[in-house]
Amino acid sequence: MEKSLFEQMGGTYTQVGDYMLPNLILSKQQAQPIGTWGHRHARYLKQHHKIIYMNLLTSGKLNGYLVDIENQAKNMFLQIVKQLAESENITEELKAKNPMLWCSQLNNIRERATEIVNAEIIYV
Repeated sequence: MEKSLFEQMGGTYTQVGDYMLPNLILSKQQAQPIGTWGHRHARYLKQHHKIIYMNLLTSGKLNGYLVDIENQAKNMFLQIVKQLAESENITEELKAKNPMLWCSQLNNIRERATEIVNAEIIYV
């Protein structure tokens, strides 16, 4: 019997009952988890830059690209939050004295940081 294209390229099968199922393994790059930032950017690419999205998807580079975007966005977000909190004097002392004020100010900073990251990395 002639080998299938999958077998010619080095693929193997496992018999399960009456069926021969291919042994498929994700590459290490595709097995990396994508977070919120990466999913946002993927949705943006899919809706507004379909050609770039499809090129990354068909070349197998989409997951690695999104993991990289995720890491960049996460690092930028944390850095911005830290800088804004320091510049606006939001400290643990304020948290102990007035937790509601601390929470509202920190939430405000997080929202501003999210907007900056979206504008700089995600929706570009």
